[in-house]
Amino acid sequence: MFNKTLAIALLWAGLASAAAAQVPESVRKVINAYKIPDGAISVLVQNINAEIPLLSINAEVPRNPASSIKLLTTFVALDVLGPNYTWPTKLYALGPIKDGVLDGDLILKGYGNPYLTTEEFWKMLGELHARGVENINGDLLIDDSHFAVPNQDPGAFDRQPDRLYNVVPNAALVNFKAVEFQFFPSGNGKNVDIRTQPELPNLKITNQLRTKKGKCRGFQFGINMDVPDRKTANHVVFSGAFPSACRSYSLHRSVLQPDSYAFGTFQRLWGHWGGSISGGYREGKVPPKTRPLLVYHSPPLAEIIRSVNKWSNNVMTRLLLYTLATAKFKPPVTKEQGVQVLREYLRENNLDDSDLVLDNGSGLSRTTRISADLMNGLLRHAYRDPYMPEFVASMSINGVDGTTRRRFRGRPERGRMHLKTGRLDDVAAIAGYVLAASGTTYSVVVLLNHNNVHKGSGIEIQNALLKWVHNQ
Repeated sequence: MFNKTLAIALLWAGLASAAAAQVPESVRKVINAYKIPDGAISVLVQNINAEIPLLSINAEVPRNPASSIKLLTTFVALDVLGPNYTWPTKLYALGPIKDGVLDGDLILKGYGNPYLTTEEFWKMLGELHARGVENINGDLLIDDSHFAVPNQDPGAFDRQPDRLYNVVPNAALVNFKAVEFQFFPSGNGKNVDIRTQPELPNLKITNQLRTKKGKCRGFQFGINMDVPDRKTANHVVFSGAFPSACRSYSLHRSVLQPDSYAFGTFQRLWGHWGGSISGGYREGKVPPKTRPLLVYHSPPLAEIIRSVNKWSNNVMTRLLLYTLATAKFKPPVTKEQGVQVLREYLRENNLDDSDLVLDNGSGLSRTTRISADLMNGLLRHAYRDPYMPEFVASMSINGVDGTTRRRFRGRPERGRMHLKTGRLDDVAAIAGYVLAASGTTYSVVVLLNHNNVHKGSGIEIQNALLKWVHNQ
């Protein structure tokens, strides 16, 4: 028997599908100008309250999302752990404290705090000083056993082991293991002065830099950096010619190892509080049944993910994936357990993860894959979640802050999008929410995988699409 209702439904579905497959002309012009094949693009745009997408192109195809995958990691962590979740860092005194002297070692046990910056570390040591400790007659022991992180080459991704985006996660990581090297022409007109933030007494710097007459330009302004011993990374050599027209230049790099960096930071900041430590540092574990002298907590997760998503911090995301594992597994936890918890969350919420390939949760990967369908499904699910405001607030606001601070600046579209970008060689991605001029909110996903789309064409295609969505 002919089912008229079914026929009408199929007709409407067909019309919707045909409409969804039509690329807007303004977007098509940009795609054609760069000769990007349709098969290299996935797009999904959907009214947050509608069941049928406004625009859907290759939405089922898994693609490399680069850093836009951070939306998946951060939202699942937010919903599983809760917005008020905090990471402790615990300090243990292995000896008596008398007249301000700890006669024994001090243990620092990390639990993966993604935001143990120098400022936070300084405040923690201030609290230690307030507990009556001034001088430590022993060593600093570092306990990073909360995470089971395999030995890995930080330069494996792109042979750039000193770059901050390549820092390997560690449960006792301090300040992302980052140093800002600051360069200034010296007063004699020949040499270059080097300063660091933070100042690390156990980092050796050999300065072979000289100035040269010329404009302030060139790759790294003529500065070369070499690390003679990659195993310790406790010595850096700077050479080259720094243009005399440059007033200053900063280079942010990763140095030392997690334990030696933590010790160097401890030495410097403990001294700020008038404290001293007689020994060195070594690995160690907290003895059973030992009570901490001090427990210092990180800012809450809802604040942490703002740094992750607005500025696309890789190591913070990787630490978040390990932390996610602690929701169901006992430490030491692994990255794979974090992935398992994430996948279980997707399945429990009817989000199909069958085509998802997840590496480290940050997008710094050539193997990670996700479809626009799944990313859009996550965005729509998150928009109806009680923690939606915290999630949306973690994203970059176009023309205002984060990685999209320069997009649509001074235009009507400014400030009407909350987005997460993604960029690797041959990958350009963006995902998030757009508040259109009509007052309608749309979820938007754009994934491009093609030669050189990271060099500008990808952003132009994204911007054309975002502008079109804003005008709906």
